[in-house]
Amino acid sequence: MTTETTLPVTLADIESAAQVLKPVIALTPVEHSRVLSRHLGSEVFLKCENMQRAGSFKVRGAYVRMSKLSAEEKARGVVAASAGNHAQGVAQASSQLGIKARIYMPRGVALPKLTATRDHGAEVVLFGDTVDEALAEAQRYADETGAVFVHPFDHPDIIAGQGTIGLELLEQLPEVDTVLMGVGGGGLLAGVAIALKEKARQMGREIKVIGVQAENAAAYPPSLAADALVPLDTVHTIADGIAVGKPGQLPFTIIKELVDDVVTVSEDALARALVVLLERNKLVVEPAGAVGVAALLENRLEEHGINPATTAVILSGGNIDPLLMLKVIQRGLSAAGRFLTVRMMLPDRPGALAQISRIIADSDANVTRLDHTRIGGSLSMGDVAITIDLETKGHEHSKTVLNNLRAEGFDPQITNNAGGSVA
Repeated sequence: MTTETTLPVTLADIESAAQVLKPVIALTPVEHSRVLSRHLGSEVFLKCENMQRAGSFKVRGAYVRMSKLSAEEKARGVVAASAGNHAQGVAQASSQLGIKARIYMPRGVALPKLTATRDHGAEVVLFGDTVDEALAEAQRYADETGAVFVHPFDHPDIIAGQGTIGLELLEQLPEVDTVLMGVGGGGLLAGVAIALKEKARQMGREIKVIGVQAENAAAYPPSLAADALVPLDTVHTIADGIAVGKPGQLPFTIIKELVDDVVTVSEDALARALVVLLERNKLVVEPAGAVGVAALLENRLEEHGINPATTAVILSGGNIDPLLMLKVIQRGLSAAGRFLTVRMMLPDRPGALAQISRIIADSDANVTRLDHTRIGGSLSMGDVAITIDLETKGHEHSKTVLNNLRAEGFDPQITNNAGGSVA
């Protein structure tokens, strides 16, 4: 087993980073979540890095890394690549330190992240369709021009900066025994694991550290199983902030030694997590920042035999495109059984639609959209196809609505069964 002193980043590095960051970052709050505590059956708290300056934890590592550059390196400028949060962190840090920054972002990046990065004064270049492609181009630019490449996760100073969250969390919530957070390249998880594990060792107790990845962008489970970096062929997830196809070498070295587990969550769980945080905790969190909550909602701790008394989830970012938020909220409501889309056939005669409306109203559901079609290759003469969007109160209520329609001779077919629990 690798010891703390032989890891590429030490607790002393993180404590030093905390001193560097003290005047430039916000001390983000730790909030109790009643709804998640009730779901888990024990106390759950949220470390709200979505409220950090620039909207995520990324400014921590970026500032620590760039503050250590020599005068000659600062004069050459910096280059970075990111889907948004690291970009904003580098842009903010470069503005504070007076360093010219060039940021590569993948095409299709969320407009708010693009705009915010430019607003901090950085030059933004759109390149590639993934973070990995943007990273490769940023590295090529650094090699060609001499600009200092600020990697989003694979550098000791970046890891040390992100690890300062662990120190803060322990000061704010000393009794914590389990901590969950998202994983992309692994800088956050690696840094926080060092801080928590070493501090816990000094206190003579244990803190479990759990990483969470979106199941469609989960490079760490196969890499840990193979004890080697295993790149993914494709990544596809609404959690763009952790859509990284290959772990960082330094974070991987730390994570395989210190982290208790890395679990995965579904896209529907991510959508549900955003809705829960928005509706019940009054917090705006992006999908990548909410994966820890998604893991609780999918009971990943219980499945892995972890029974915490006090759990903390690091909400790592809040930079979400409002257009994406609209889509995610609808998917989250669908996954929770609160939004139902059904298609059915009915005879093209007066009163048929009124009968449908009466059944739905008597079932205490609400129609939000209706599409009424008389023409189509699959329609018989005298038939009409209708598609109805309904607001319902959960899976059981959705079943009641469907059963009431069937009881009067209709055959509703579900077209948005994201949650998989309505029949």
